[in-house]
Amino acid sequence: MGNYYDSAKECASREQIKAWQDEHLAKTVKRVYENVDYYREKMQTAGIEPGDIRSTDDLHLLPFLTKEDLRNTYPYGMLAVPLSDCVRIHSTSGTTGRRVVACYTQNDVDLWEDCCARAIVAAGGSKEDIVQVCYGYGLFTGGLGLHGGSHKVGALTLPMSSGNTDRQLQFMCDLQSTFLCCTPSYAAFLAESINERGLKDKIKLRSGIFGAEAWSEEMRRDIEEQLGIRAFDIYGLTEISGPGVAFECEEQNGMHINEDHFIAEVINPETGETLPDGEKGELVFTSITKEAFPLLRYRTKDICVLSHEKCSCGRTFVKMTKPMGRSDDMMIVKGVNVFPSQIEAVLMNQGYPANYQIVITREKNSDKLELDVEMTKEMFSDALSEVSARETKLISALKSMLGIYVDVHLVSPKSIERSEGKAKRVIDKRKLY
Repeated sequence: MGNYYDSAKECASREQIKAWQDEHLAKTVKRVYENVDYYREKMQTAGIEPGDIRSTDDLHLLPFLTKEDLRNTYPYGMLAVPLSDCVRIHSTSGTTGRRVVACYTQNDVDLWEDCCARAIVAAGGSKEDIVQVCYGYGLFTGGLGLHGGSHKVGALTLPMSSGNTDRQLQFMCDLQSTFLCCTPSYAAFLAESINERGLKDKIKLRSGIFGAEAWSEEMRRDIEEQLGIRAFDIYGLTEISGPGVAFECEEQNGMHINEDHFIAEVINPETGETLPDGEKGELVFTSITKEAFPLLRYRTKDICVLSHEKCSCGRTFVKMTKPMGRSDDMMIVKGVNVFPSQIEAVLMNQGYPANYQIVITREKNSDKLELDVEMTKEMFSDALSEVSARETKLISALKSMLGIYVDVHLVSPKSIERSEGKAKRVIDKRKLY
């Protein structure tokens, strides 16, 4: 295995894949134990020594890592190399409090770009393409990940970043872009804008990679029809490296995980028990080639199914389904991680009772977040103009916290249905898989 992007070289036997993983897992565990105090303490608490982990068969002995561990060690507590060996940092949004940052050595960046290059090639991309990258650049991993992958493939790369639709369409037409990388909701918006402006005959797109938010098969078909392309999914998370952890091939039926860099497990989220192929559970990743920030048994909270069934594309890497939900209460809306606890914190700070309901819908392939909030008796007696002013203030506070617009409706006291059990705070009406 090495730095390659064509499917013919991505079909190692299962025996070869396991041998590679066994070797690199043992090396990574030893290096982490010797260089990361936090890991060493967790392993010692679990009664584990590096020599106990000789192959992937021993993986289950290692303790899990969670995002809370990463917050507890912010910013550099998980580094396995000197900070001077790192060349880049990426970060999560930090909307739930303390950010999670991931550091990269130059080798980490190179391997991450290799993974993104594989995704582009699997989606039909080549050095003949003009790749328009409309993911956000900066601390977000989307833009720079696909940008680097496009360079590795040898394609002409347009680092457009997100937004400024007029400029996006101008360059798409003038430079004859053939490959599009962005969120699916932005792809749908671009398609709508293209058709409204009568530009479809001037667009030369033929393929695209869309990720960072959940999207349905119906949305895929709509994007493909409106843009005249094939639309491919991609999976990743900042903590593991970014997009390119897994990618769709020509089958468009599950995403191949780059198993020479990441070991995937599915576990029972309640018991931590490792589940066999075909059973739905929480996705767990172990990094085996990362130098700066290698995570062992990191719980993603994403629910999916793994499959080793033979794929018609020839790749032998295990496939994961699209995430089927979360094992926590996080929602992904317009590519942004949203927790009910964030919304509740804003409401409490504004003097509202903790009686609310979140409704998520999808209109014209764009997510919409609505929030019904009960007023107190005193608020309910206010004049309509005062209620409207309260809604405006609350919308602004939520936008500041979440980074996205929330359609707020203040409702009368006790109008939201109560539950004798766990309150039903979120109603997600989107079809995401």
